[in-house]
Amino acid sequence: MLYTKLVEVYEALNSTTKRLEKTEILADFLKLIGENEPHILPPVTLMSMGRIFPTWSQKELGIGSKLLMKAIASAVGVTPGEVEDQVRETGDIGLASEKLFRRKSQVTLFTRPLTILKVYKDLVKIADISGGRSQYKKIDILMGLLSSASSFEAKYITRTVIEELRVGVGEGTIKDAISQAFHIPKEVIERSHMLTNDLGLVAAVSREEGEEGLKKLSLKPGKPVKPMLAQLSPGIGETVKEMGWAICETKYDGIRVQIHRKGEDIEIYTRRLENISLALPEIVSYIRESLPAEDFIVEGEIIVTRDGKPISFQYILQRVRRKYDIERMVDQIPLTLYLFDTLYFGNNLIDTPFRRRREILESIVRIYPGKVEISRQVKVTPSDIEKAQKLFEDSINEGHEGIMIKDPEAPYMPGIRGKKMLKFKAEPETLDLAVVGGTYGKGKRAHFIGSYLLALQDDDNQLRTIAHVATGLDDKTLAELSQLVEPLITNQKGRTVRIEPRIVLEIAFSEIVKSPEYESGYSLRFPVVKGIRYDLSPEDIDTLERIDSMFKGSQKS
Repeated sequence: MLYTKLVEVYEALNSTTKRLEKTEILADFLKLIGENEPHILPPVTLMSMGRIFPTWSQKELGIGSKLLMKAIASAVGVTPGEVEDQVRETGDIGLASEKLFRRKSQVTLFTRPLTILKVYKDLVKIADISGGRSQYKKIDILMGLLSSASSFEAKYITRTVIEELRVGVGEGTIKDAISQAFHIPKEVIERSHMLTNDLGLVAAVSREEGEEGLKKLSLKPGKPVKPMLAQLSPGIGETVKEMGWAICETKYDGIRVQIHRKGEDIEIYTRRLENISLALPEIVSYIRESLPAEDFIVEGEIIVTRDGKPISFQYILQRVRRKYDIERMVDQIPLTLYLFDTLYFGNNLIDTPFRRRREILESIVRIYPGKVEISRQVKVTPSDIEKAQKLFEDSINEGHEGIMIKDPEAPYMPGIRGKKMLKFKAEPETLDLAVVGGTYGKGKRAHFIGSYLLALQDDDNQLRTIAHVATGLDDKTLAELSQLVEPLITNQKGRTVRIEPRIVLEIAFSEIVKSPEYESGYSLRFPVVKGIRYDLSPEDIDTLERIDSMFKGSQKS
């Protein structure tokens, strides 16, 4: 099928803001693909969200904005500077490409029309290129695609390269479209996605095997799933009473990891499903020592300890982000893994109550003091809340964040933030928000962005602004943040800039208030930057649904 057909779908999606209309457009297209070219259903499903690979895949295109602009310039016959000017003017590399391709000075003779499969396969090839002269090889393939593209096709090819499609489609809309296209109950689609984290696979099985085929899909080591998320507890006593009884655990201030063993391979994934195994060779070694040589999926938290005390979260980020000189860092920044859950051992355990999953974890882990531990816990009923309170106080005194309060009968719910797992911390709750814009400062800070525009995500994973933040930025953080932001500026008018949403900040605040000033309908009073969240991507930021819940909760108190 021609790529132009997918582009027509993109344009139709972009022409409406109504989710039901977007769902219908996608459902009709997925059904058409299923009837005519079912083999391209998985890539089409991913490409409908502007992706080539599932979120957990280690593969990436590895094409930054500078390299992309160079390829566009070569394909169009202009200088990279002219491309950059257009990007700044339009605020979008896709719109800039469309405009430039309309006045393309060179036309390649005898070009064949692009197909969906051709675009997909060429982008996969780009991701597979590594080693010497890799950048030149990537540009050659990209130029080949762009040279055959119309202005509208170029618009969406370039957006797909940077995974920013801008047509208002997220996972929720895709799941609804698959359900509608192949007449599968939404809850079956939801569970299949929850277990596989692969909407391309879900679409293909929906078309080929229907509901019964989807029900056979299961959690498998080697393919990470989204972590179960926690809400803020209103109070230890209130939460335990609501649960009936609870398992309370120390909340460690580190990086949450999901560890998979499949055969001889051990892989470590972050909360954002990034594979960090190569950066943490000692943790892989500890796991081989402490857990059985069988397939499993376990969850835990990695922290840095020094003299028996946890130290700054930033030290862990130095390890996780490190690609070179890792052996030296192993000695300089020692890590401890605290395990707290089992998702798979012999079979899928996510429907198994937490108390049983914990028992399985304890039965398979051999403690490796200071290297691999099991999270400290107590079992609490409404009549002995003081046990949880003591655990909380001990945890805080030891330098940890607080405690987790978990429903013992709860299944594991990937990607869901509910009342089955709550956190109780000493510090006020914070929000993780994406940087989408900013304003340059004045005086000695004229070369730095002094105020940042922040956004959360709605039900369709579209960004909605919620606040500006200018406090909490000391000179060191300001310089670090400015260095990260500069390459991501897509448009500038006076002192105000638009920023490609790649950076996540942790924000403290005093209150959530209703406000027509921002797209979310809310604003934050007295927001303060707590830090840069290198371990999170824009897909992990807080949601409008959570803000709604927090606001309603504050109105009751």
